[in-house]
Amino acid sequence: MKAQFHLALPCESIEVTKTFYIDTLGATQGRQTDKWIDINLYNNQLTFTESGTFNFKFKNYKLDDNVLPSFHFGVIIGIETWGTLYRKLLRSNQEVTTESTFMENKVGEHLSFFITDPNGYMIEFKSFKDKTEVFTS
Repeated sequence: MKAQFHLALPCESIEVTKTFYIDTLGATQGRQTDKWIDINLYNNQLTFTESGTFNFKFKNYKLDDNVLPSFHFGVIIGIETWGTLYRKLLRSNQEVTTESTFMENKVGEHLSFFITDPNGYMIEFKSFKDKTEVFTS
């Protein structure tokens, strides 16, 4: 069985979070109660728990000529899926940031873009030029 990740995060509103992940990103819904929801994001489980107001300070780092958020999570997807999602988001009213090719002409070359969810989490979508280089240094 291929491993999947589970990530549990606080959120301010279950309904706003649900709308973003399902309607905007095209994810599917799993189990839900009045206080938490599971989201299936490319066969990985995100669990959002309604927790009220919270605060994260995003510290940044520089990679090549880009300033990126240190605190973010993401998913590695194929180039066709990456392109379809990227074009969909560009047509929507969502702000897509830092679309770039990282490590160009080096081991681990990949396309990435970031989007912020309604809770302030930065999500990175990556597509590697060579998927065997995901963990190669």
